[in-house]
Amino acid sequence: MGFLVFLLAVIWFFVMYKLYGGYMAKKIFKLDNKRVTPAHELKDGVDYVPTNKWVVWGHHYTSIAGLGPIVGPSIGVIWGWIPALLWVTLGTIFAGAVHDFSALVISMRNKGKSLGEVTAKIVGPRARYLFFIVIFLELWIVIAIFALIMGILFNMYPSSVFPVWMEIPIAVLLSHMVFKRGKSLDLWSWIALVAMYATIFIGVFLPIKLPGNAVVMWLMIMLVYCYIASVLPVETLLQPRDYINAHELVVAIGLIAAGAVGALIASPQHLSIVAPSFNLHAKGAPSFWPFIFVTISCGAISGFHALVASGTSSKQVDKESDAKLIGYGGMVSEGILAALVILAVSAGIGTDASTKTAGIALWNQHYASWATASGLGAKIGAFINGSAKMLTYLFGASPYMKGFVMTVMGVFIVSFAGTTLDTATRAQRYVVQEFGKDIHAKWMTKKHPATLIAVVSAFALAMAAPNGKGALILWPLFGTVNQLLAGLALLVATVYLIKKKTHYLVTAIPMAFMILMTGWAMVMNIDHFGKTHNWLLLIIGVIVFVTMLWLIVEAALAIIKAHSKGKGSKTKEVEEFD
Repeated sequence: MGFLVFLLAVIWFFVMYKLYGGYMAKKIFKLDNKRVTPAHELKDGVDYVPTNKWVVWGHHYTSIAGLGPIVGPSIGVIWGWIPALLWVTLGTIFAGAVHDFSALVISMRNKGKSLGEVTAKIVGPRARYLFFIVIFLELWIVIAIFALIMGILFNMYPSSVFPVWMEIPIAVLLSHMVFKRGKSLDLWSWIALVAMYATIFIGVFLPIKLPGNAVVMWLMIMLVYCYIASVLPVETLLQPRDYINAHELVVAIGLIAAGAVGALIASPQHLSIVAPSFNLHAKGAPSFWPFIFVTISCGAISGFHALVASGTSSKQVDKESDAKLIGYGGMVSEGILAALVILAVSAGIGTDASTKTAGIALWNQHYASWATASGLGAKIGAFINGSAKMLTYLFGASPYMKGFVMTVMGVFIVSFAGTTLDTATRAQRYVVQEFGKDIHAKWMTKKHPATLIAVVSAFALAMAAPNGKGALILWPLFGTVNQLLAGLALLVATVYLIKKKTHYLVTAIPMAFMILMTGWAMVMNIDHFGKTHNWLLLIIGVIVFVTMLWLIVEAALAIIKAHSKGKGSKTKEVEEFD
């Protein structure tokens, strides 16, 4: 039952990528390879680099995925596996992939500028500064929290430390062989992947734990790494590292799926779904409506993706037709991962139980309440334990093989968290540089000062509380801020399509849904912050909510202005960049 559901989800994703993704590419945005992409027009060998579409897909996909499609579904399934899977499968196709693809194409047609700068041209100059507030806040929290998470994960899985850090020289070697010496990308990417898995075998025997306050030490090390990765040419480290991680994901999905088949062959009851179909009133959980759409974000739609699409990916696309694979296909790939996570936590978690009833008991033990299932360790643990139990049907259950399987999954998770972290830092650098240009602060437009602002501000936030947990102060706001950003990105895309005089409902409908659901969640959060006297979160929450309302008003004014020009040709600001 569990594997069959996952298989149907994968078929759905592939069919809809072909049909709806093709419709978006051909009919809505009319991708045209005659257009010169920013990667060629502004080629500088550092940020603007024309790149093979599969390499950009690997970079884009692993950057947007991170831990989001793992932790979101892992906790969202507490409301039942059916609503979780429905939101992932429908949200990915009709909201998330549309959102990512739109942000990528619109940025490409605006010289690879970030979402904030594009907003100034499409909506209006005031909207640029409003968007800057939301974008900077989002990336600020992401960098600080993921640096902390990396420290926590290295502490949780010390056998993953050696493989994850060895991936850096492997990626640099891959870059040198492919981009400098012109060797085969396919051959050397597989050589790099084999080398990485060899380091995993070593990591099992060579766990590394830092003395003292290891989490804070790792946090500082990761921020130094992010600084270096952000200023290096994108093809030196980020592209090859993310490409390796993309292959790693394909292997991981293949192994877990094969393990699921093994469990199914051994005994169908071993892969029965043990999570409830519906559990809309889970103990201690917030209201199902609207919080499932905030809790499961990256596996369905996430505002952070627009920052990656318009921040780094749009500067690397070789030709317009590649955007379908990178933007729409990248999100579809993430939907497949989220569906796999739902399989692992709703069925895989009970595979070693003697009966289905015993498996249900195991699931209920882990998901007894919102509190027991919502911590980082619990979220990741549910996925790793469920996956590892299925993988024992492939590798056996000896102590060494169990250690190897746990290391494989640990490296998989830590690597994805790392790609999100370094890409977020690079995107924040672009945002700071563009803002510096807008306010005529020339020093901010240079990559080193801009990167320093991104890294130091994140470190300051992290250290605002003991043990580097300062970002956790603002974390309760992140889900709603992230999803509101997704709604606002779709709002910008809708205004763009209206000004282009083409079908805009493909973005307008998911835009209205996301703004309604996450605006509702934000109001409920603000009410909670007020009742609990959490004045900091209350003030920031109100500022973000008012900013959202203001941006909606600005967008409405832009639409009215466009209509007032009559039904002639496209409006000037769209013609200028399109």
